[in-house]
Amino acid sequence: MIISFTGHSTLQNREELAIKLKNAICSNLPKDEKVSFFCGGYGEFDTLCAKVCHELKKSYVDCEVLLITPYITESHQKKLNGDPQIKALYDSIVYPPLESVPLRYAILRRNEWMIDKADLVIAFVTHTFGGAYKTLAYAKRKKKKIINLSD
Repeated sequence: MIISFTGHSTLQNREELAIKLKNAICSNLPKDEKVSFFCGGYGEFDTLCAKVCHELKKSYVDCEVLLITPYITESHQKKLNGDPQIKALYDSIVYPPLESVPLRYAILRRNEWMIDKADLVIAFVTHTFGGAYKTLAYAKRKKKKIINLSD
């Protein structure tokens, strides 16, 4: 099972949201199936998701937390590989097949790739503009199972 996340870059009430996020994940975890958590790595919601998923690994052994990066440039890879928080939170870094995508569209295409692969999308989208909203709208068009924590 693959669980992908999408949400706004800034958050209010992180502690309350962390509880809702953990409950949403735990109530949808399969009993005997490996789970991959796809995290984007940008903004407060992505960081919160990575931290909650990393914490869940302690009790749910058959899971992995993956950072899905939109860029494969040497400078970006050096930044990721040198960041101690990345090493602490993620099991590995995945680069989707985006080589032919212009850099300015890389995050959008990475988000679509994450949604395409997902069995479940957990979102925190409160308004109808921005990248998180576009990603949620894409998930709806793809008829993915969605939990929006802002509902």
